[in-house]
Amino acid sequence: MNVDRPAVNGVGSNAIVEATGLQKQYRLGSVVVIALLDVDVTVHQGEIVAIMGPSGCGKTTLLQCLSGLDDVDGGEIILAGASLRGMSDDRKSEFRARNTGFVFQSYNLLPVLSAVENVELPLLLAGVRGREARRRALDGLGAVGVADRANHRPSELSGGQQQRVAVARALINNPAVVWADEPTGNLDSDSAVDVLDLICRLNADHGQTFVIVTHAPQVAERAHRILWMRDGSVVREELPSPRIVVQASAVADAAGR
Repeated sequence: MNVDRPAVNGVGSNAIVEATGLQKQYRLGSVVVIALLDVDVTVHQGEIVAIMGPSGCGKTTLLQCLSGLDDVDGGEIILAGASLRGMSDDRKSEFRARNTGFVFQSYNLLPVLSAVENVELPLLLAGVRGREARRRALDGLGAVGVADRANHRPSELSGGQQQRVAVARALINNPAVVWADEPTGNLDSDSAVDVLDLICRLNADHGQTFVIVTHAPQVAERAHRILWMRDGSVVREELPSPRIVVQASAVADAAGR
């Protein structure tokens, strides 16, 4: 029997993300909304961590703060060995580009660019020369199984293909961690499974770290850990119940008894 979930053997002891005492609030007119309240999170190298909870509980806010897309009002975030506190906006943007990747529900591909141009764009912005950027982008598309769609624009790709291109773009700079916000939210069930299989393969083969915000149990059950949020706080942590897959040979053996 096989457990259809990433093996934890590749999880390192080094923390990629260490966050303590995170506080975040928004003001809507005269109302103060507490988005994060004393949140502590640690993500280790090689983990897939899912963040779950009801709508409005702070999942996306937590991901945006941990990744440096948004600032916190209190607490400390150490990402890939560097403190985000006190970084200027320009420094933080550069740091994100070099150390993180992002996958969103809406893909966020530039519609006027081809798949390979979307993937190579972060490399060009980082100063990689054109020919080398193109080579690496093509390799990246090959790694996620859409090399044959390199010259197609997003409108010519299926949702699953667009998300694969987005994953390739997120991985192109060898990030310490990939942040994914509802990465299967716009996909049909078959495409969602394909993208989840891709994420798990990249994790198993390369030790890539993923932090995934999701509402979908089928996504969370493929993670190593689930962080459950409610009202801006992480209220519990659990290990997913593995889905057991019986090999065809085992089924045949059983039927022959």
